[in-house]
Amino acid sequence: MNKEFQEELTARTRQVEAVIEKYLPCAEGYQKTVIEAMNYSIQAGGKRLRPMLMWETYRMFGGRSEVIEPFMAAIEMIHTYSLVHDDLPAMDNDEYRRGKKTTHAQFGEGMGILAGDGLLNYAFETAARAFELEPGNSQIGKALYVLARKSGIHGMLGGQCVDVEAEGKTVPQEMLTFIYSLKTGALLEASMMIGAILAGATSSEQKQVEQAAGELGLAFQIQDDILDVTSTTEELGKPVGSDEKNHKTTWVTLYDIDQAKQEVERLSRQSIEHMNTLVVKNEFLSSLMIELIHRKK
Repeated sequence: MNKEFQEELTARTRQVEAVIEKYLPCAEGYQKTVIEAMNYSIQAGGKRLRPMLMWETYRMFGGRSEVIEPFMAAIEMIHTYSLVHDDLPAMDNDEYRRGKKTTHAQFGEGMGILAGDGLLNYAFETAARAFELEPGNSQIGKALYVLARKSGIHGMLGGQCVDVEAEGKTVPQEMLTFIYSLKTGALLEASMMIGAILAGATSSEQKQVEQAAGELGLAFQIQDDILDVTSTTEELGKPVGSDEKNHKTTWVTLYDIDQAKQEVERLSRQSIEHMNTLVVKNEFLSSLMIELIHRKK
């Protein structure tokens, strides 16, 4: 990662953090514990990849309004809720994430479940606030539909379901690709599509963006499989070897490290090519996509 890009990434991450912070609920009232748990989960850190991809795609297509901001906060809330539930004892049973105690480890299992539920509900409450900013914007409804579909049974949740059922079994490549496309790819697709939709991109441009984001998601998840084997807990900020512990089929167990790396390369090239066919350009977005695929944590 070159120094100039790193500085730009740090600056933009801070901008995204400020947007997310603006939309967090106040921890007050009798239900304040669940709100504290929700905010703890969001404020635990992370790359803020999804809202950043959304924002950069929005800017690439000429978007300049604040209408994108509620959706940026909402996508991060949905991503965070999925991690909170993923870490639960009934799922991956992880005690640490990003170097901090997971939500259920900090607040108890019951509150961990409720914090995830709270984040999912609050995400849509937050996204709906876009109507207050631009009541006459017909693209907001379409963006909401994409957010709901890509995070639900036809998207991330559907992928999680198949992933849970596949635990302890040898999964063929076709099913593994399906799991990755939904579990990881769907929210990246939602992020970039919503950016394109709200900026007024054409249907064919939205399709190009969706395809590029889908390939990015697959490459991202395969890189995750590689890091689970090759990285350290300190570097990754969460336990390594959790795939093996949970008897999961991954790209690495199905093939090997070298073939997994080749697949990451192939998918990342295709993803960038799809973005390059667009008339509009965003150099930072292209650099970000490349960096994500070759990340070390």
